[in-house]
Amino acid sequence: MPREYALLVLLCVIFFPCRLPADEIAELGKASPEEARQYELATLRKVADLALLPPQLNTNPSAEYHVRNLSYGMTIGIERTRKGRLFAAWIGGEDGPKAYMLVAKSDDDGRTWSEPVLVVDSRKGHLPIPRSVIVGNLWTDPLGRLWLFFDQTMNHFDGRGGLWCTRCDDPEAQQLVWTKPRQIWHGSMLNKPMVNSKGEWLLFAQLLQSQGIGPFAAGVFHELDPIRGANILVSTDQGETWTRRGNVKFPEPDWLEHRAIERKDGSLWMLARTRRGAMLTTSSDMGATWSEPEFPPQIKHPPARFHLRELASGSWLLVKHGKTIDTNTGRSHLTAWLSDDEGQTWEGGLMLDERAGVSYPDGFQAPDGSIYISYDWLRGSKGHILFAKFTEADIRAGKLVSDGSRLQQPIIKPGKLNPQD
Repeated sequence: MPREYALLVLLCVIFFPCRLPADEIAELGKASPEEARQYELATLRKVADLALLPPQLNTNPSAEYHVRNLSYGMTIGIERTRKGRLFAAWIGGEDGPKAYMLVAKSDDDGRTWSEPVLVVDSRKGHLPIPRSVIVGNLWTDPLGRLWLFFDQTMNHFDGRGGLWCTRCDDPEAQQLVWTKPRQIWHGSMLNKPMVNSKGEWLLFAQLLQSQGIGPFAAGVFHELDPIRGANILVSTDQGETWTRRGNVKFPEPDWLEHRAIERKDGSLWMLARTRRGAMLTTSSDMGATWSEPEFPPQIKHPPARFHLRELASGSWLLVKHGKTIDTNTGRSHLTAWLSDDEGQTWEGGLMLDERAGVSYPDGFQAPDGSIYISYDWLRGSKGHILFAKFTEADIRAGKLVSDGSRLQQPIIKPGKLNPQD
């Protein structure tokens, strides 16, 4: 019996147990192959609904979540509060169905970090298949509130997923208080929101161009197919509500991980991840419609996350893999680049970490102009989460020339993987 079919049979037993009336049992026994298949898919869809149950926030994590007891580390993001407290989020467990999210803080500019102060772990031993929390990000909004965005889905991706958020209104407090998690939309997000020139908040929500992973690859949410792709959600009430404005589909899609910058003419310039590297699309109506995706001038990149944002100076920052802007070296040679002409040309090339196995950059710019970028190294065998602190001057020089800049700074080193560290 194929594994996927065996799993569906098990799910039917769990969700439609033998307490069914005898006449219903008899009818099931008469089902045609097509009727049986529809019953299986309906059962699988019911299992996916387990991801709609509200996730629980663990604000007092026990020792099992302490860094010394962790055995995996995949970075999610890094953020700064108005008064300078740093927060970092990462994934424990695995890059797969058994993933969960952790958050730690630093009050000394990242020189030391706390044990996790928040954990979102939706794994339950009694579930028929795993429920995971695997992507998201941290963001300090214009009001100074700290948001944690995260997804919740069955078995890595059930074809629908769910984008959730919680918020800490006083992230400087000794005792952090988080709002009750609420679901914003389907799918997930991985790059920070932005505020456009109209004051709208734009959130980059991905609904993967895939029917699902594992048993969910059979597809149980075809009604969502028209809105699969790189979506833009918009809030005009400071995050209280979010409305989908539009989306764009990409050829050979991967985990889209899209992010945009607003150009001087009010249009959006957006990159997204595909299996062939980063692709570019633009929108002249703030995300309602998009141009046909194409490969951007100069930029070559592997199928991996990048970091893109506008800096206070007006220059654009791109953190990517490769010794040069137009080379693809896989997940190694994490470098920072600047553009002064809205992405037409790039200069600099500050090497943040040349090692193989570095990935998933995310970051912010502090009020003093310092740029912070977090990333991971060998997430499965080492699980190190690190960050770099540097300036525009460092990028343009291609080396550290600013006081206070530093590279390869540790955030976490999981204890079970690194007893020697």
